[in-house]
Amino acid sequence: MIHFNSKLPTSGKTIFSVMSSLAKKHNAINLGQGFPNYDCPEALKQLITKHLNDGKNQYAPMPGVIELREKLAIKMNAAYGCQLSGETNITITAGATQAIFTVISAFVHPGDEVIVIEPAYDSYRPSIELTGGIVIPYILQGPEYKINWEAFALLISDRTRMIIINTPQNPIGKTLKKQDLTMLQELTSNSNIMILSDEVYEHLIYDEQPHQSVWRFPGLHERSLSVYSFGKTFHSTGWKIGYCVSSEYLMSEFRKVHQWNVFSVNSFIQYALADFLEEPNHYLQLSDFYQKKRDYFQDAIKGCSLIPLNSEGTYFQLYDYSQVSDLPDTEFAKKLTIDHGVATIPVSAFNSGQSNDKLIRLCFAKTEELLDQAADRLRIL
Repeated sequence: MIHFNSKLPTSGKTIFSVMSSLAKKHNAINLGQGFPNYDCPEALKQLITKHLNDGKNQYAPMPGVIELREKLAIKMNAAYGCQLSGETNITITAGATQAIFTVISAFVHPGDEVIVIEPAYDSYRPSIELTGGIVIPYILQGPEYKINWEAFALLISDRTRMIIINTPQNPIGKTLKKQDLTMLQELTSNSNIMILSDEVYEHLIYDEQPHQSVWRFPGLHERSLSVYSFGKTFHSTGWKIGYCVSSEYLMSEFRKVHQWNVFSVNSFIQYALADFLEEPNHYLQLSDFYQKKRDYFQDAIKGCSLIPLNSEGTYFQLYDYSQVSDLPDTEFAKKLTIDHGVATIPVSAFNSGQSNDKLIRLCFAKTEELLDQAADRLRIL
Protein backbone atom coordinates (compact mmCIF):
# COMPACT_ATOMS: atom_id res chain seq x y z
CA MET A 1 0.00 0.00 0.00
CA ILE A 2 1.28 3.48 -0.90
CA HIS A 3 1.67 5.79 2.09
CA PHE A 4 0.96 9.48 1.84
CA ASN A 5 -0.13 12.41 3.99
CA SER A 6 -3.68 13.52 3.19
CA LYS A 7 -4.05 17.22 2.49
CA LEU A 8 -7.60 17.00 3.90
CA PRO A 9 -7.31 14.39 6.66
CA THR A 10 -10.62 15.28 8.34
CA SER A 11 -12.64 15.69 5.16
CA GLY A 12 -15.16 12.96 4.39
CA LYS A 13 -18.26 12.67 2.25
CA THR A 14 -20.24 15.93 2.22
CA ILE A 15 -23.50 16.11 4.15
CA PHE A 16 -25.25 16.79 0.84
CA SER A 17 -24.15 13.42 -0.54
CA VAL A 18 -25.06 11.69 2.73
CA MET A 19 -28.57 13.14 2.92
CA SER A 20 -29.31 12.77 -0.79
CA SER A 21 -28.25 9.12 -0.64
CA LEU A 22 -30.44 8.58 2.43
CA ALA A 23 -33.36 10.30 0.69
CA LYS A 24 -33.02 8.02 -2.31
CA LYS A 25 -32.77 4.90 -0.14
CA HIS A 26 -35.97 5.75 1.78
CA ASN A 27 -37.87 7.33 -1.13
CA ALA A 28 -37.98 10.65 0.74
CA ILE A 29 -38.74 14.07 -0.69
CA ASN A 30 -35.36 15.78 -0.97
CA LEU A 31 -35.56 19.32 0.41
CA GLY A 32 -31.93 19.08 1.48
CA GLN A 33 -29.60 19.64 -1.46
CA GLY A 34 -30.11 23.00 -3.12
CA PHE A 35 -31.39 22.30 -6.60
CA PRO A 36 -34.74 23.02 -8.30
CA ASN A 37 -36.91 20.10 -9.42
CA TYR A 38 -38.05 22.07 -12.48
CA ASP A 39 -36.22 22.84 -15.70
CA CYS A 40 -34.42 25.93 -16.93
CA PRO A 41 -36.29 28.36 -19.23
CA GLU A 42 -37.34 26.87 -22.57
CA ALA A 43 -36.07 29.93 -24.46
CA LEU A 44 -32.60 29.37 -23.00
CA LYS A 45 -32.60 25.73 -24.07
CA GLN A 46 -33.54 26.79 -27.59
CA LEU A 47 -30.61 29.21 -27.69
CA ILE A 48 -28.26 26.49 -26.53
CA THR A 49 -29.51 24.19 -29.28
CA LYS A 50 -29.06 26.97 -31.82
CA HIS A 51 -25.43 27.63 -30.89
CA LEU A 52 -24.69 23.91 -30.59
CA ASN A 53 -25.97 23.40 -34.12
CA ASP A 54 -24.12 26.50 -35.32
CA GLY A 55 -20.83 24.81 -34.48
CA LYS A 56 -19.86 26.64 -31.30
CA ASN A 57 -18.22 23.43 -30.08
CA GLN A 58 -14.51 24.20 -29.82
CA TYR A 59 -12.47 25.83 -27.05
CA ALA A 60 -13.75 29.15 -25.82
CA PRO A 61 -11.18 31.86 -25.01
CA MET A 62 -9.53 31.27 -21.62
CA PRO A 63 -11.36 34.17 -19.85
CA GLY A 64 -14.65 33.31 -21.55
CA VAL A 65 -16.60 34.30 -24.64
CA ILE A 66 -16.26 38.08 -24.97
CA GLU A 67 -19.94 38.53 -25.95
CA LEU A 68 -20.99 37.07 -22.60
CA ARG A 69 -18.43 39.02 -20.59
CA GLU A 70 -19.55 42.27 -22.20
CA LYS A 71 -23.21 41.55 -21.44
CA LEU A 72 -22.29 40.83 -17.81
CA ALA A 73 -20.36 44.11 -17.55
CA ILE A 74 -23.38 46.03 -18.86
CA LYS A 75 -25.62 44.18 -16.39
CA MET A 76 -23.40 44.88 -13.37
CA ASN A 77 -22.67 48.49 -14.26
CA ALA A 78 -26.41 49.17 -14.55
CA ALA A 79 -27.20 47.40 -11.26
CA TYR A 80 -24.40 48.68 -9.04
CA GLY A 81 -23.18 51.92 -10.60
CA CYS A 82 -19.65 50.64 -11.22
CA GLN A 83 -17.48 50.78 -14.35
CA LEU A 84 -16.51 47.21 -15.17
CA SER A 85 -15.07 45.99 -18.45
CA GLY A 86 -15.91 42.59 -19.89
CA GLU A 87 -12.42 42.40 -21.31
CA THR A 88 -10.42 42.95 -18.13
CA ASN A 89 -12.73 42.52 -15.11
CA ILE A 90 -14.74 39.33 -15.74
CA THR A 91 -13.77 35.67 -16.19
CA ILE A 92 -16.22 32.83 -16.91
CA THR A 93 -15.71 29.81 -14.66
CA ALA A 94 -16.87 26.21 -14.33
CA GLY A 95 -19.35 27.17 -11.63
CA ALA A 96 -19.05 29.44 -8.61
CA THR A 97 -17.29 26.79 -6.51
CA GLN A 98 -14.44 26.65 -9.03
CA ALA A 99 -14.24 30.43 -8.93
CA ILE A 100 -14.04 30.36 -5.13
CA PHE A 101 -11.33 27.69 -5.21
CA THR A 102 -9.35 29.65 -7.81
CA VAL A 103 -9.54 32.91 -5.82
CA ILE A 104 -8.25 31.19 -2.69
CA SER A 105 -5.55 29.29 -4.59
CA ALA A 106 -4.34 32.46 -6.29
CA PHE A 107 -4.01 34.65 -3.23
CA VAL A 108 -3.79 32.63 0.01
CA HIS A 109 -0.33 31.40 1.01
CA PRO A 110 0.69 29.00 3.79
CA GLY A 111 0.16 30.66 7.16
CA ASP A 112 -2.21 33.32 5.83
CA GLU A 113 -5.39 33.77 7.86
CA VAL A 114 -8.81 33.83 6.22
CA ILE A 115 -11.83 35.01 8.22
CA VAL A 116 -14.92 32.93 7.43
CA ILE A 117 -18.38 33.91 8.68
CA GLU A 118 -20.19 30.81 9.92
CA PRO A 119 -22.50 29.04 9.31
CA ALA A 120 -20.77 28.98 5.92
CA TYR A 121 -20.90 27.18 2.59
CA ASP A 122 -18.86 24.05 3.15
CA SER A 123 -16.36 24.49 0.30
CA TYR A 124 -14.61 27.49 1.89
CA ARG A 125 -12.70 25.67 4.62
CA PRO A 126 -11.18 22.82 2.55
CA SER A 127 -10.18 25.27 -0.19
CA ILE A 128 -8.31 27.37 2.38
CA GLU A 129 -6.71 24.33 4.03
CA LEU A 130 -5.43 23.01 0.68
CA THR A 131 -3.41 26.21 0.25
CA GLY A 132 -1.96 25.99 3.76
CA GLY A 133 -4.10 28.89 4.92
CA ILE A 134 -5.62 29.12 8.40
CA VAL A 135 -9.38 29.47 8.87
CA ILE A 136 -10.43 32.05 11.46
CA PRO A 137 -14.16 31.54 12.07
CA TYR A 138 -16.54 34.30 13.10
CA ILE A 139 -19.60 32.53 14.51
CA LEU A 140 -22.95 34.20 13.92
CA GLN A 141 -25.51 33.81 16.70
CA GLY A 142 -29.12 33.00 15.90
CA PRO A 143 -31.86 33.78 15.48
CA GLU A 144 -30.84 37.26 14.22
CA TYR A 145 -27.47 36.18 12.74
CA LYS A 146 -26.14 39.73 12.67
CA ILE A 147 -22.46 40.63 12.63
CA ASN A 148 -21.12 42.45 15.67
CA TRP A 149 -18.46 44.45 13.87
CA GLU A 150 -16.60 45.40 17.04
CA ALA A 151 -16.16 41.71 17.87
CA PHE A 152 -15.38 40.95 14.23
CA ALA A 153 -12.59 43.54 14.18
CA LEU A 154 -10.80 41.70 16.98
CA LEU A 155 -10.20 38.76 14.61
CA ILE A 156 -8.21 40.88 12.18
CA SER A 157 -4.45 40.61 12.54
CA ASP A 158 -1.33 41.33 10.51
CA ARG A 159 -1.69 37.77 9.15
CA THR A 160 -5.21 38.34 7.78
CA ARG A 161 -5.05 37.88 4.01
CA MET A 162 -8.75 37.50 3.16
CA ILE A 163 -12.30 37.86 4.48
CA ILE A 164 -15.04 35.75 2.89
CA ILE A 165 -18.57 37.12 2.86
CA ASN A 166 -21.69 35.51 1.43
CA THR A 167 -24.84 37.52 0.79
CA PRO A 168 -27.55 36.33 0.65
CA GLN A 169 -26.00 33.75 2.93
CA ASN A 170 -26.24 30.00 2.55
CA PRO A 171 -27.47 28.30 4.74
CA ILE A 172 -29.16 30.89 6.97
CA GLY A 173 -30.96 32.93 4.30
CA LYS A 174 -29.88 36.29 5.74
CA THR A 175 -28.53 39.28 3.82
CA LEU A 176 -25.81 41.79 4.58
CA LYS A 177 -27.16 45.32 4.79
CA LYS A 178 -25.68 48.62 3.60
CA GLN A 179 -24.28 49.33 7.05
CA ASP A 180 -22.52 45.94 7.07
CA LEU A 181 -20.67 46.63 3.83
CA THR A 182 -19.89 50.15 5.03
CA MET A 183 -18.29 48.71 8.17
CA LEU A 184 -16.35 46.15 6.13
CA GLN A 185 -15.10 48.96 3.91
CA GLU A 186 -13.92 50.94 6.95
CA LEU A 187 -12.27 47.92 8.62
CA THR A 188 -10.22 47.03 5.56
CA SER A 189 -9.26 50.50 4.35
CA ASN A 190 -5.52 51.11 4.13
CA SER A 191 -4.83 47.37 4.44
CA ASN A 192 -3.80 44.49 2.18
CA ILE A 193 -6.85 42.44 3.16
CA MET A 194 -8.80 40.99 0.25
CA ILE A 195 -12.55 40.32 0.11
CA LEU A 196 -13.97 37.18 -1.49
CA SER A 197 -17.65 37.99 -1.95
CA ASP A 198 -19.90 35.01 -2.69
CA GLU A 199 -22.96 36.57 -4.36
CA VAL A 200 -24.45 33.57 -6.15
CA TYR A 201 -27.96 34.37 -4.86
CA GLU A 202 -27.84 38.05 -5.84
CA HIS A 203 -31.23 37.84 -7.61
CA LEU A 204 -32.95 35.86 -4.86
CA ILE A 205 -33.63 38.61 -2.30
CA TYR A 206 -37.08 39.18 -0.83
CA ASP A 207 -39.41 41.82 0.56
CA GLU A 208 -38.14 44.49 -1.87
CA GLN A 209 -34.68 44.70 -0.33
CA PRO A 210 -31.73 45.60 -2.62
CA HIS A 211 -28.73 43.34 -3.01
CA GLN A 212 -25.70 44.92 -1.34
CA SER A 213 -22.90 43.89 -3.66
CA VAL A 214 -19.31 44.90 -2.98
CA TRP A 215 -19.54 46.76 -6.28
CA ARG A 216 -21.81 49.37 -4.70
CA PHE A 217 -18.89 50.42 -2.44
CA PRO A 218 -15.94 52.15 -4.14
CA GLY A 219 -13.70 51.51 -1.14
CA LEU A 220 -14.08 47.75 -1.69
CA HIS A 221 -13.45 47.71 -5.44
CA GLU A 222 -9.67 47.42 -5.34
CA ARG A 223 -9.64 44.54 -2.85
CA SER A 224 -12.68 42.43 -3.88
CA LEU A 225 -13.28 39.39 -6.03
CA SER A 226 -16.95 38.44 -6.33
CA VAL A 227 -18.39 35.19 -7.66
CA TYR A 228 -21.73 34.37 -9.30
CA SER A 229 -23.62 31.36 -10.61
CA PHE A 230 -25.74 30.99 -13.73
CA GLY A 231 -26.89 27.64 -12.32
CA LYS A 232 -28.56 29.36 -9.36
CA THR A 233 -29.98 32.15 -11.50
CA PHE A 234 -31.44 30.07 -14.34
CA HIS A 235 -32.38 26.79 -12.57
CA SER A 236 -29.55 24.87 -14.22
CA THR A 237 -27.19 23.72 -11.47
CA GLY A 238 -25.93 20.81 -13.57
CA TRP A 239 -24.32 23.10 -16.12
CA LYS A 240 -21.69 24.27 -13.60
CA ILE A 241 -21.07 27.67 -15.11
CA GLY A 242 -20.43 30.90 -13.24
CA TYR A 243 -18.12 33.89 -13.28
CA CYS A 244 -15.71 35.95 -11.21
CA VAL A 245 -15.50 39.75 -11.17
CA SER A 246 -12.62 41.86 -9.86
CA SER A 247 -10.31 44.75 -10.61
CA GLU A 248 -7.98 44.31 -13.60
CA TYR A 249 -5.01 44.05 -11.22
CA LEU A 250 -6.51 41.13 -9.25
CA MET A 251 -8.12 39.50 -12.28
CA SER A 252 -4.78 39.11 -14.03
CA GLU A 253 -3.57 37.02 -11.07
CA PHE A 254 -6.85 35.07 -10.90
CA ARG A 255 -6.47 34.13 -14.58
CA LYS A 256 -2.95 32.79 -13.99
CA VAL A 257 -4.47 30.06 -11.82
CA HIS A 258 -7.67 29.68 -13.84
CA GLN A 259 -5.74 28.89 -17.04
CA TRP A 260 -3.92 25.97 -15.39
CA ASN A 261 -7.06 24.73 -13.65
CA VAL A 262 -9.88 24.45 -16.21
CA PHE A 263 -8.46 26.84 -18.84
CA SER A 264 -11.88 27.52 -20.41
CA VAL A 265 -15.56 26.69 -19.98
CA ASN A 266 -17.97 25.05 -22.45
CA SER A 267 -18.47 27.33 -25.41
CA PHE A 268 -22.02 26.94 -26.75
CA ILE A 269 -23.70 27.61 -23.38
CA GLN A 270 -21.72 30.85 -23.07
CA TYR A 271 -23.02 32.09 -26.42
CA ALA A 272 -26.57 31.14 -25.42
CA LEU A 273 -26.31 32.96 -22.08
CA ALA A 274 -25.01 36.07 -23.85
CA ASP A 275 -28.15 36.13 -25.99
CA PHE A 276 -30.43 35.33 -23.06
CA LEU A 277 -29.09 38.22 -20.97
CA GLU A 278 -30.33 40.71 -23.56
CA GLU A 279 -33.69 40.56 -21.75
CA PRO A 280 -33.18 41.80 -18.15
CA ASN A 281 -36.52 40.41 -16.98
CA HIS A 282 -35.06 36.92 -17.29
CA TYR A 283 -33.24 37.61 -14.02
CA LEU A 284 -35.02 40.65 -12.55
CA GLN A 285 -38.24 38.70 -11.99
CA LEU A 286 -36.53 36.00 -9.91
CA SER A 287 -37.07 37.68 -6.54
CA ASP A 288 -40.84 37.64 -7.05
CA PHE A 289 -40.71 34.09 -8.42
CA TYR A 290 -38.89 32.69 -5.39
CA GLN A 291 -40.62 34.87 -2.80
CA LYS A 292 -43.91 33.33 -3.91
CA LYS A 293 -42.40 29.87 -3.35
CA ARG A 294 -41.09 30.88 0.09
CA ASP A 295 -44.50 32.21 1.11
CA TYR A 296 -46.38 29.29 -0.44
CA PHE A 297 -44.39 26.76 1.55
CA GLN A 298 -44.78 28.79 4.74
CA ASP A 299 -48.55 28.68 4.32
CA ALA A 300 -48.55 25.00 3.39
CA ILE A 301 -46.59 24.01 6.49
CA LYS A 302 -48.76 25.91 8.99
CA GLY A 303 -49.72 23.72 11.92
CA CYS A 304 -46.32 22.04 11.98
CA SER A 305 -44.24 22.32 15.16
CA LEU A 306 -41.19 23.45 13.20
CA ILE A 307 -40.53 27.15 13.81
CA PRO A 308 -39.39 29.11 10.72
CA LEU A 309 -36.61 31.71 10.77
CA ASN A 310 -37.29 34.45 8.26
CA SER A 311 -35.55 33.88 4.92
CA GLU A 312 -34.37 37.20 3.45
CA GLY A 313 -32.74 35.57 0.43
CA THR A 314 -31.49 32.34 -1.23
CA TYR A 315 -33.95 29.51 -1.80
CA PHE A 316 -33.43 28.08 1.66
CA GLN A 317 -35.41 28.34 4.88
CA LEU A 318 -34.15 27.46 8.35
CA TYR A 319 -36.46 25.74 10.82
CA ASP A 320 -36.06 25.39 14.58
CA TYR A 321 -37.12 21.88 15.63
CA SER A 322 -36.55 22.32 19.38
CA GLN A 323 -40.26 21.79 20.10
CA VAL A 324 -40.15 18.47 18.26
CA SER A 325 -36.97 16.73 19.43
CA ASP A 326 -33.88 16.97 21.63
CA LEU A 327 -31.76 15.04 19.13
CA PRO A 328 -28.64 16.68 17.64
CA ASP A 329 -29.44 18.16 14.26
CA THR A 330 -27.70 15.50 12.14
CA GLU A 331 -29.50 12.69 13.95
CA PHE A 332 -32.80 14.56 13.70
CA ALA A 333 -32.32 15.16 9.97
CA LYS A 334 -31.68 11.46 9.41
CA LYS A 335 -34.70 10.49 11.53
CA LEU A 336 -36.89 12.95 9.61
CA THR A 337 -35.74 11.37 6.34
CA ILE A 338 -36.27 7.78 7.46
CA ASP A 339 -39.45 8.14 9.55
CA HIS A 340 -41.26 11.00 7.80
CA GLY A 341 -39.92 10.91 4.25
CA VAL A 342 -38.50 14.45 4.05
CA ALA A 343 -34.75 15.01 3.66
CA THR A 344 -33.20 18.20 5.05
CA ILE A 345 -29.69 19.45 5.87
CA PRO A 346 -28.50 19.91 9.49
CA VAL A 347 -27.10 23.40 10.01
CA SER A 348 -24.15 22.07 12.04
CA ALA A 349 -22.69 20.89 8.70
CA PHE A 350 -21.98 24.56 7.98
CA ASN A 351 -20.10 25.17 11.25
CA SER A 352 -16.50 24.27 12.00
CA GLY A 353 -17.14 23.78 15.72
CA GLN A 354 -19.80 22.17 17.85
CA SER A 355 -23.28 23.63 17.61
CA ASN A 356 -26.20 22.99 19.91
CA ASP A 357 -28.67 24.86 17.72
CA LYS A 358 -31.69 22.75 16.81
CA LEU A 359 -31.84 23.90 13.20
CA ILE A 360 -32.37 22.27 9.82
CA ARG A 361 -32.25 23.80 6.34
CA LEU A 362 -35.00 23.17 3.79
CA CYS A 363 -34.92 24.11 0.10
CA PHE A 364 -38.12 25.58 -1.35
CA ALA A 365 -36.92 25.69 -4.98
CA LYS A 366 -39.50 23.05 -5.84
CA THR A 367 -42.83 22.80 -7.62
CA GLU A 368 -45.95 23.57 -5.60
CA GLU A 369 -46.98 19.94 -5.94
CA LEU A 370 -43.77 18.72 -4.29
CA LEU A 371 -43.94 21.42 -1.61
CA ASP A 372 -47.50 20.31 -0.81
CA GLN A 373 -46.39 16.70 -0.49
CA ALA A 374 -43.56 17.67 1.85
CA ALA A 375 -45.86 19.87 3.92
CA ASP A 376 -48.34 17.04 4.33
CA ARG A 377 -45.58 14.87 5.79
CA LEU A 378 -44.22 17.61 8.06
CA ARG A 379 -47.49 18.85 9.52
CA ILE A 380 -47.79 15.75 11.68
CA LEU A 381 -44.67 16.75 13.63
